[in-house]
Amino acid sequence: MIEELEDFLENGQADVEEAIRKAAAAEIVPRFRQLAAHEIVEKNGPHDLVTVADRLAEEHLTASLTDLLPGSVVVGEEAVHADASVYEQLAGDAPVWIVDPVDGTRQFVHGDPGFCTLVALAQGGDLLASWTYAPALDEMAVAIRGRGARLNGRVLHSGAPEPGQVLEVATSHPDFTTPDQKRALLGLRTEGVQPRPCGSAGLEYLAIARGELDAIAFSWENAWDHAAGLLLVAEAGGAHRTVAGEQFRLAGGNALPFTAARDEATVERIVGLLQGGHS
Repeated sequence: MIEELEDFLENGQADVEEAIRKAAAAEIVPRFRQLAAHEIVEKNGPHDLVTVADRLAEEHLTASLTDLLPGSVVVGEEAVHADASVYEQLAGDAPVWIVDPVDGTRQFVHGDPGFCTLVALAQGGDLLASWTYAPALDEMAVAIRGRGARLNGRVLHSGAPEPGQVLEVATSHPDFTTPDQKRALLGLRTEGVQPRPCGSAGLEYLAIARGELDAIAFSWENAWDHAAGLLLVAEAGGAHRTVAGEQFRLAGGNALPFTAARDEATVERIVGLLQGGHS
């Protein structure tokens, strides 16, 4: 299977990109700013929404991606919501597609173009490739492990913040944080750091990869929100770490919050602030 995966990563990237574009064109774009009230449902409160576009796009991608790579499985947000045991496939041996059909559903529902489709390919907990597609912005970012990251064909390089500049950090919404995590995130409220609420997680990661955002600090670990972005940031030159100073694990069990940032020095600074707030 290793040789098949290598061949797929070498020759199948364009097919995956086409599959993502087709799913978005068929199920997401026609419903943008056209949703009826009954097509929107709250899952866990007003900040956690799902729409008919999420469900149908995930079904579309599940069929097309597994056709492209026989023997692969899919861990998608909506499938896991329906059956939590699906998440366990992240720890299996089969290649796994990690899918968030509409990342930033709240923005999508409100007619804001700041949403995207996230797809990552992993095996044995290792990220191999990722695709971040923002159809309303006409942006497609692709990262392949060891081969760099590109946005609409242009090489992405996260760079490093200028010495002494105020760091802009996108952070979790308070609804998704425990008391301990809230205390940790309070560590970012210090001189030289400007925290702000996050939007679409996938687009925040893209902003880091293109050097427009310095870091994120998130307190939830759903793989579909983070897998694509973590590889994108890493291949653009950035890094990530949990509050315990460890690498983020796709299958879960991470110490939270965790951070991803433009460079290693910024990761170390953010982790230190999170640890200080946690104590």
